[in-house]
Amino acid sequence: MTITRLVLSRTADLDTATLTRARDLLDTVFDGDFSEHDWEHTIGGVHAIVWEGDDLVGHASVVPRQLTHQGLVLRTGYVEGVGVRADRRGWGHGATLMAAAERVVREQYELGALSSSDEALDFYAARGWQRWCGPTSVLTPTGTVRTEEDDGGVYVLPVTRPLDVTGDLVCDWREGDVW
Repeated sequence: MTITRLVLSRTADLDTATLTRARDLLDTVFDGDFSEHDWEHTIGGVHAIVWEGDDLVGHASVVPRQLTHQGLVLRTGYVEGVGVRADRRGWGHGATLMAAAERVVREQYELGALSSSDEALDFYAARGWQRWCGPTSVLTPTGTVRTEEDDGGVYVLPVTRPLDVTGDLVCDWREGDVW
């Protein structure tokens, strides 16, 4: 029997081989549609990694961001790079990864947020994440720009204050997918 274990580690504390394996896993999970910008968004925070023996089978990370709502800048733990190897889906690894990510969010941030694929919407909702129903935008170097294509795909996990999920939500600028 292979022993399954969860490891939580900051990006700076992971060796190059582990980071390469995590990147390779996410490339596979997302069928080659995981860009260099996507990877850059995934590093710089805390990683949750599920191992089966020496095999890396699941990954999620929480990275720091700033989201603005109702004039407040909220210190946000943004969940990125969530993926489980196809032959290990349905074994509870995704729930294990998200429980670890949610613990990091609750301990270190005012808000949790993530952008979900259509396939994972029910998964996040069942875990208590709330779908953002209001308009989304990004604060770019030239001003605030609506991100209508992301409306309905952003989920939040309020930690320190209630939010009006029908109001405006603005994320900080980054290259690639902003949400």
